[in-house]
Amino acid sequence: MDLHSSAQDVHRCDLCETAIVHSYCDFCHVNLCKPCVVDHISDGYDKHKIVPFKERRSTPIYPKCRTHSHKFCEFQCVNCNNLLICSSCMASEQHMSHKFVEIAEIYKKNKEAIDKDAVELENSIFPTYEEIALDLENQLASLDGGYEKLITEISKQGEQWHREIDIVVNKIKTEISKIKFKHRDILQKHLDEIEQTQTLIKKTILAIRKLEKSTEISSTIEYSSKIRELSKVPPKIQVSLPTFIPKPIDLEKLYSLFGQITPLSTATEKNAFLLNQTNPSVKDLLDEPELITTILTGYEYLRSIICHNEDRIWMSDETNDIKCFNIEGSLCQTIKTKSGEFPNDIAEDNDEDLLYSNGRTKTVNRVKNGQTEKLIRLQGWRPRQLCVTSTGDLLVAMCTDDKTQSKIVRYSGFTEKQTIQFDDGGKPLYSGNEKIKYITENRNHDICVADFWAFAVVVVNQDGKLRWRYTGHPSVTKNEPFKPWGITTDSQSRVLTADHINHCIHILDQNGQFLRYIDNCDLEYPTGLCVDNNDNLFVCEYNSGIVEKIKYLN
Repeated sequence: MDLHSSAQDVHRCDLCETAIVHSYCDFCHVNLCKPCVVDHISDGYDKHKIVPFKERRSTPIYPKCRTHSHKFCEFQCVNCNNLLICSSCMASEQHMSHKFVEIAEIYKKNKEAIDKDAVELENSIFPTYEEIALDLENQLASLDGGYEKLITEISKQGEQWHREIDIVVNKIKTEISKIKFKHRDILQKHLDEIEQTQTLIKKTILAIRKLEKSTEISSTIEYSSKIRELSKVPPKIQVSLPTFIPKPIDLEKLYSLFGQITPLSTATEKNAFLLNQTNPSVKDLLDEPELITTILTGYEYLRSIICHNEDRIWMSDETNDIKCFNIEGSLCQTIKTKSGEFPNDIAEDNDEDLLYSNGRTKTVNRVKNGQTEKLIRLQGWRPRQLCVTSTGDLLVAMCTDDKTQSKIVRYSGFTEKQTIQFDDGGKPLYSGNEKIKYITENRNHDICVADFWAFAVVVVNQDGKLRWRYTGHPSVTKNEPFKPWGITTDSQSRVLTADHINHCIHILDQNGQFLRYIDNCDLEYPTGLCVDNNDNLFVCEYNSGIVEKIKYLN
């Protein structure tokens, strides 16, 4: 029997393969019985390390020195990028006055870290992945049954519709039968009248023929002509058959009336052990945000701003001029709106082309290579604020012509992809008037809207389902109602919104929890906001026409 390949209760010596193991060579990694220890070390090699079997693999094996092959490296040279060296290297001119660290210390610390990682991987992380995998397997196993149930429900609805349609058809057939009887009565009545007159005419003709042959004077004298009476021929009656006018089938409306399939909704739930880990990419908020610089725009009523880098900062106000500045405040370019009206908002697409909306002309326009073209034209709705998403889609906030309804519409090019207007209960998500509804997309693809007249920030997920609503934070220093204007998000999915009346910025986490204010930079009536690629905040001041660049993260 092969003792090395068979299951066994005790360890055997690797040399004789029969005796029970007693010792272990930590250098050669060999199991040894007592007699074989002597044989193993008899080769004269001085690096054998014989330890009790229970203490096997406890002796560190140091690497050989590349310079002094007869020595082992026991140190790291800090000045030489942690180069492994031996004691002879330390004494050489090459490492004179250098700083050294014992490898044993580093080895010990890394061993502790490895042990800790092993425990966490085995006891926390791997079991969690097993749990997730099991949950996904269960979801996959129940997938067919769930969809079969859904198909059954749709089939039942179809059968119900067929029954209702049969009822409607039979009802219309009954109505037609009633009309038919009425039609027959009308025709029969007129036929009876005509037949009566025909009988009278026949009698009159017989009487006249008799008088023609008669020679009696009295009967001839008494004759009274009925020609005048009988010559009044009644009108010809024509009763038309009723017609059936089928209504055209509106498949889209029929589809919506039949029922609605909710879109796939993917909910992610963080695991507890991950929540407790520190994310090194998370930037901490500064206790006191710092005003870095200001840009004087020359505008009187500054509303919107776009800034991805400091060489191209687009701004607009209540004139038809859209201006581009650099961070030094130099005017680089001016674009005038084609209609002469001021833009409701501006945005920049993934090709770095400027977009702007115009509520009066009901258009969203694109400026490409210096030429302005209509990208979207609406009917019955007026576009307001804009946002280009990470995938290149365009989100447009809009209101009806009568200013009673509002919604967010997602476009791919000029094609409408999604409409966000109501919650699951059928209630409007946004206030109905035309006032400010600045819009942005978070890193987790949530759609965040600052609804000025709803006094709220309204956030839905990418499927349009309401996630949370923020209505301000209690404060003894902020006495006016919370009326958000501009809104933006940073690299950590924090939401920043301009509190126009209270002259400050609210910073929220991605779940709508208030973190703090920015209210120490002499802000006055903040409007448009944006965050650049380095998480610097740019704030428009409505009345002064000043843009402030603020650092709020470490």
